[in-house]
Formats: sequence, structure tokens, C-alpha cells
Amino acid sequence: MKEVLLVGNPNSGKTTLFNSLTSSNEHIGNWHGVTVETKQKAFEFEGEKFLLVDTPGIYSLCALSFEEEVAVNTILSKKNQKIINICDKNNLQRNLYLTLCLLERGCDVILAINEIDKKSIYKIDYKQLGEKLGVEVVCINAEKKVGLFDLKKALSKKNKKTKLPYLKQLSGELQGYDLIKAYEKDEKYFKQEISSVPDDSLEIIAKLRYGYIEELLSSCTKKTGDVYGKSRLDRIFLNKWLALPMFLLVLSIIFYLTFFSLGSFLSDILQNFLSWVTRPLTDWLFDVCGNTWIFDLFNVAILGGVATVLSFLPQVVLLFFFLSILEDSGYMARIAFVFEDILGRIGLSGKSVYTLLMGFGCSTSAIMTARNMDDKNAKIKTAILCPYMSCSAKIPIYTVLGGAFFGASNLLCIIGLYLLGVVVAIAISKILDSTILKSEKQSFILEFPPYRTTSLKRVFKTLWKNTKSFLLKVGSVMLSMNVIIWLLSAFSFKFSYVATSGEPSMLESIGKFLAPIFTPLGFNNWAIVSALLAGLVAKEVVVSSIAMFNGIDAGATKLISESILVSSNLVYFSSVSSILSFLVFCLLYTPCVASISMLNHEIGKKWTLFSVVLQFFTAYLVSFVIYTISFAIEIFGFVKIFLLLLAILSIILAIWFVVRKVRKKEICANCEGCKKSCNKRRK
Repeated sequence: MKEVLLVGNPNSGKTTLFNSLTSSNEHIGNWHGVTVETKQKAFEFEGEKFLLVDTPGIYSLCALSFEEEVAVNTILSKKNQKIINICDKNNLQRNLYLTLCLLERGCDVILAINEIDKKSIYKIDYKQLGEKLGVEVVCINAEKKVGLFDLKKALSKKNKKTKLPYLKQLSGELQGYDLIKAYEKDEKYFKQEISSVPDDSLEIIAKLRYGYIEELLSSCTKKTGDVYGKSRLDRIFLNKWLALPMFLLVLSIIFYLTFFSLGSFLSDILQNFLSWVTRPLTDWLFDVCGNTWIFDLFNVAILGGVATVLSFLPQVVLLFFFLSILEDSGYMARIAFVFEDILGRIGLSGKSVYTLLMGFGCSTSAIMTARNMDDKNAKIKTAILCPYMSCSAKIPIYTVLGGAFFGASNLLCIIGLYLLGVVVAIAISKILDSTILKSEKQSFILEFPPYRTTSLKRVFKTLWKNTKSFLLKVGSVMLSMNVIIWLLSAFSFKFSYVATSGEPSMLESIGKFLAPIFTPLGFNNWAIVSALLAGLVAKEVVVSSIAMFNGIDAGATKLISESILVSSNLVYFSSVSSILSFLVFCLLYTPCVASISMLNHEIGKKWTLFSVVLQFFTAYLVSFVIYTISFAIEIFGFVKIFLLLLAILSIILAIWFVVRKVRKKEICANCEGCKKSCNKRRK
């Protein structure tokens, strides 16, 4: 089996080509670090088998980040390897720079020029370009699978060794590829510094390469269009005053459609369908088993768990659908640019945007992508911050519990929770960056793809993959946990059935022991605490646990909402302040077991333990503040509490101002250096 490397710039259509050649469904996106490790899959052509290896996107053979290092190491470790170098037809000037780097290395290259968009700014003489570079050049459309036959056919051909004319202008003690890497000042290639090249060697070799690219483009191409990627929409989406409000507006529209109008409508239809399907099965089980623990196990734990997973599926699918559209359109790359400056001030970079945005889908998969950070401390911080992003598993908690108290206004509550998670993450990152996890300045290379019409086929492929993953991962965990929680709530420590013995269940005993800890947060009910404990395995289980405690079918979300308002039920919230506190705690407290496991894999045991403890205490502190303020507002009114907080803030600022002045005088009286600076100010 012949191994073929797939190499190219980020956003050149590399992963799309990988999917087309191998009939795969790898994730595609328009931002930094989508592919963070090599992926490989075999395919067959005319009786010959090939193993295609998809590498992370790179711009040259000098690695600047983790994912680039993965690609470069893969290329440099292979000798006489066939390489498909994919280039975007409209970005040839930049893409061909990597092509020259590969040819300098002596790689056996097939140049696949990808026509991503119908609007082309180049007309290319492919034959002449291939002759000048000494490689096979194939025109393809990776998405529409055009030209793939010619590309596969080219794999059996062998190119002659390319002689690049500009390399004759390099001089030094070293020879061949070593001289090229010395000019590039590649510290990872050489263990010691090479002094036999000019100080401005990097500029020299870059100028030679781009000069040769200009020569190629002038002789082999004809320009027919304007600057690629330029769009009038960027005047709005990248405007320093409008960018952030526009992003919040887009998110608000997505949340409204997902959690309310369309999402709610689809959930109601699915719940009615599930009720219609499961009713005959439930009746049959009752006839066979009677009112026993066996009937309760199947009815409450198993069927109830399945119904809960499926009842929230429309909202999860819609969220994935809208995020896929944003990803495919080119908008996400703009968001990374918008947040680069903000994140830079808290020790992160625009690379963190992709990871944190993925956290809105699933914290576990988001944490995995944190490995593409250049700086170790930035990687640790990004991974720690992922669980503060409100993942899709928390959607049932917000919609069911929040809907009971806020009704139609629950949209504002949900948006507020999502924003609170972001604000808390920013605050924690700033604190960590100022104390124990200081980050160095990181390189951040970002290109703006043109705004593209979304390919529904590609969106639905991604949607199916994410939905399937959600059902398999969440569904299996949730079903298993439902059974375990039911066993803990149905049997006592003496293993007697609670419904007949009247003894407290195991879960009730544990919950009552821990309940006093949560009294300052406004909820000290043992059943509520038990639901939080169950949420450590999967956050969705919180809702199904509450449904089970209140004796409600887990799929009947409206009945669950109504049940938490009834004081006679086990899970009961008496006020808005208590439900707000609970929702905030669910947003911020310790992540699920899967996320903890991924944290351990990516950042180690020490930082994982630190993250888990930090998240619990952060959730406790923020929930306490929210509960205290909202409870006070319920009693005294908003205006009085606002004035009280304003008065406290004024006192704190006054004390801080006085202390600062006193300390400044003390320093000036004793510090010779300060005296000099003061004298300079007087002059």
C-alpha cells in the first residue's frame, strides 16, 4: 500500500479533498486548527491501494504552532514520499510558497489546484506551470469531486527532480537542504545556531521565493478579477463598533429559533409522538409486571431516559445546524479576528476562539482542540475555560427549569447564562494570566475566506455526524445513569425497596448529608442536591433526575416544568432567586466525567484537579452572589438594592483612593529612585 501525504495551506480545501478521495466525513471549518493531528484512510484506484494521510494546514516547513509542527514533522520524517499539495486557485501567490518549500526539500509533489469558488481571479496555463515547476499539475474541484480521476492517475507517475533557479543565489558553508534551513533560521531543525549565513537570511530567501512565484504567475497565469476574499459585508462584521453587537444579535437569533419558536414546536411534536409510541408498551409492562420495582425500572429509568434524550434532540440538532452554517459561511474566521485583541489581554489568542466556541457544543471535544496552542500556559488556560462555555447538554436544564419561572422571557435568561459563562471565563483567565499561568505573546496567522453560500450537503453531513455522536455518547451515558440513579433512589442501604419498606433511599441519605452545604445558595433540598450529583456524569441527567423524583415521565418537559412549582413535590423551588441560583450553579459547576477525563489527558492530573476544584468554588461563589442580590431585590425592591450597591462601591473606591495616595507618599519619602522621577516631573 502506497502512502500519500495531503499537504496545503489552511482553508485551501484540504480536508474536503480528503473526504472526497476516501469517502469520509471529517470535520471542515474556516478557522485555525480544525485539523490538529494527522488523519489517514485507504482508498483504491485501478487495483492499486493508497493510504491517504491528511496533515494539519501549514504555510511553510517552519512550524510556528503545535498543529503545524505535527504536519512538518510528518513531512520531514518521510523520504521519497508522494505528496498531494493542494492550492486554492484564487490564492496561488501565497499557496505556491509552500509548494516551493516542498520542492526544495526534494519531495515528489503533485500540485492539485482547487477551484473553490466559481468566481476566479486567475486564468491558468496548467501545462506550462507544471513544466516550469517540474511537477504534475491537476485542476480539481474537491467539493464537487471534479478532476479526481486525473489526480488519482497522477499518483502512479513520478516527477523529475526539480531544480529551482533561485537557490543558486544562496551561499554558505552548508550544502543542500541544510543551507536552506539555515537561511530560514529554523531553530527546530538545527540544535545550535548557524553563523555562516547573512543576518537577514530569512528576508533574503523569502524574497527569492516570492520573486520566483511572481515570475511563475506572470508567465503562466492571467489575472481576471479583483482581490480575493474582499467583501463589503466586512464593513459591518469587522467594524470596531458593530462587530460585537452583530455577533450578539446573530447568537440571539440562533438561540430564539433553537430554544423557542422552531425548537419548541419540534420538541412538542416529538414528545407527542413518543408518548403515542410508548403508551402501548407501558400498558403491556404493567399488565405483565404489575406495580413492582421491575415495572418502575423499565418505565421510569429505561423508557424515561430514552424519552428524555429524544425529546431534546430537536433543539440540539438545530444548534448544531446553525453553528455549521456559521462555520461554512466564513463568518467564524471573522469572529476569531474580532476576539483576538480581547483574548490577547487575558493571555489567550484568536486561536482560543475556535476551542471556546466548540465548548458551546460539547466541552469534551472542545478541550481536545486546545492542544493547538503555541504556549503551554495558554493551552492549559484554554482547556480550563472550556467547561465555562454552556454546552448543549445544559440546554434541557435551561429550557425546562427556566421556563417554569420565566415563560416567554426565558430567552433573556438563557442568553444571560451563556454570556455569564463567557464573562466568568474571561475573569478567570485574567486572574490566571496575572498569577500562576502567565502566557507569552503568541503568533496568530489568520486568513479570511470569502463569504460563501453554504453547501447544504456538507452541512447535513456534519450535522448527522454531530447528532449521531450526541445520541451515542449522551444517550448511552444518560440511560445508564438513569438506571443507577433509579436504583439509588428506589432502594435503601439495607437493599429494601423504598416504595414498600418506607425507609429512606440511598440517594436521599447522601443528599440529606450534603444538602446543608447549599443552604446559602437558596436550595438545600436533598433531591435537588442528588440531581446535581447525577449531573457530574452528564448534565442532561439533572432534568431526568428531577422528573424521576417528582414522579413525572422524563419526556414530558411541560409537566416537569410545572412540577417544580408544586410545594408537595420532592424537587420544589420557592422563588425566582432560588431558581436563578440553581441555574447559575448548573452553568458553572464541575463538568461531566467525560470532560474531566479529557482534561486529564490534555493538561495532566495536577491541572485537572485544580480545574475541578476551581470550577466548583467559582460556581458556589457566583451562585451565592446571584442569590443574595436577587433575594434582596425580591424583598426590598430593585431601586433600594441598586442604591445600596452603589453606596458600597463608592465607599470601596474612596478607601482605595486614600490608601493609594498614602502609599505613594510613603514611597516618595523613602525611595531615592522615586525622588528623581518626582523631580523630573516638577521640571
